[in-house]
Amino acid sequence: MKKIILITFILTFGFANYLQAQFTQVELFSGFDKTDFIVYASYTINKSKTFSINTLAFFQKFRDEENQVFDETGVQPTVFWNINENISIGPSLYYNSFSGYSERLSAKFAIKNSRVLFVIIPTVAHSDQKEASYTEIFAQFEFNTPINKKASLWLNGQFLTVWDEFKTHSRSFQQLRSGVSFNRHKPIKKSSFGLYYRTTL
Repeated sequence: MKKIILITFILTFGFANYLQAQFTQVELFSGFDKTDFIVYASYTINKSKTFSINTLAFFQKFRDEENQVFDETGVQPTVFWNINENISIGPSLYYNSFSGYSERLSAKFAIKNSRVLFVIIPTVAHSDQKEASYTEIFAQFEFNTPINKKASLWLNGQFLTVWDEFKTHSRSFQQLRSGVSFNRHKPIKKSSFGLYYRTTL
């Protein structure tokens, strides 16, 4: 236990001078069939911004009893090496309440400007529960156009396909959303230094 605390302190101290403000995106969706809660956080861990940690956590709960077999919770932290502004690669450990743990290696290709975002993330992985490899491809796009000085129209799409052992289709989803964004905020970047301690009772 002392070794873990010491290693954590050294890593925290080593990265403290380079930590940037964290980007966090929180989504809550509740409809007639289900409720989704998604948190995505990303921040760089060195001054040159070549390494970043991205964390995705989600919760999905269906209302009807016959669909509750699809209830799902997942957590995935990923360490990305940002080769340039558009290409990143990195490992992650993923836990899913349905399929257990898996080790993953992902590449991320992103194109972004003030109005358009396009991201595609191909991944190869190994599932501990299935004791088998699989691959998946995730894609996301966002498009926004101003309506007036305070409001913008947004269109968002997310797509996922998963293939067990690189040959058998396992699952997919497609999600399209549109809406209006009001009073966009500019991010404020600040650095801070401190100590962190946690105990589990």
